[in-house]
Amino acid sequence: MPLSEPGTARSTPPARKRPGKRRMQVALPEPGLSMDQDAEWCVVEINGTWRRVRFHDYCEIYKIPGLYERLFYRILRCQSPSVVRGLLEKELRNAGQDPGELSVLDLGAGNGMVGEQLSELDVKRIVGVDIIQEAADAARRDRPGTYDEYLVADFTRLDRKRHAWLETFKFNCLTCVAALGFGDIPPLAFAEAFNLIEDGGWVALNIKEGFLDERDDNTGFSRLIRRSVQSGILSIRTQQRYEHRLATNGEPLYYVALIGTKNRDMPL
Repeated sequence: MPLSEPGTARSTPPARKRPGKRRMQVALPEPGLSMDQDAEWCVVEINGTWRRVRFHDYCEIYKIPGLYERLFYRILRCQSPSVVRGLLEKELRNAGQDPGELSVLDLGAGNGMVGEQLSELDVKRIVGVDIIQEAADAARRDRPGTYDEYLVADFTRLDRKRHAWLETFKFNCLTCVAALGFGDIPPLAFAEAFNLIEDGGWVALNIKEGFLDERDDNTGFSRLIRRSVQSGILSIRTQQRYEHRLATNGEPLYYVALIGTKNRDMPL
């Protein structure tokens, strides 16, 4: 996976529609059609041409300016970035820590929705990481200045050079929002990112509630988080079940947001 040029990508609001900008319409499947979350799709019309796009085909979604925000935040009412940011802000306040002291690694950064929320907290530094180049391109296009650096890399195959470069940022906060549990970020990649955080640093993440069920054998995150807490690697300070967004059939999808602190590295 190629390494992006260390980019400057700090944030401005999503670009408003300007004269001459291509028109876009989005349509969802019939409300009565129920499907698994990782199989959801929509159809998009741009200047008279319709195309079908699967929600988890992020490469395609990020290529279309404004589609991610229109689909997930305006139509399906996703609120995870603001929920996780709010819980983190509250716990920082309870601990008496200034957000301006945080050097944040944003894992699965996408096009910068979480980075934008962190920027509003006036954190010291944000480095975004994603596995696809299209995410980095979209972040720089849609939210220029949000990230101090943006790395495109596979954290299951992180080489020494990239690892050493990331260590120079002395991260004391890890965020990972709406990116765990569907094969986008496997447990090993999360553990690599977790271990880049200094002991005593903050961890802010969310995950679909079913993936935290002890009976879940598909993603590995239930076992990973449970064992990390039981062994004292991770201390949970607060957690909250909430409505992540709507499914295409209008039913709510529930996630759990977790805010914790790292005590020591995870064994890989």
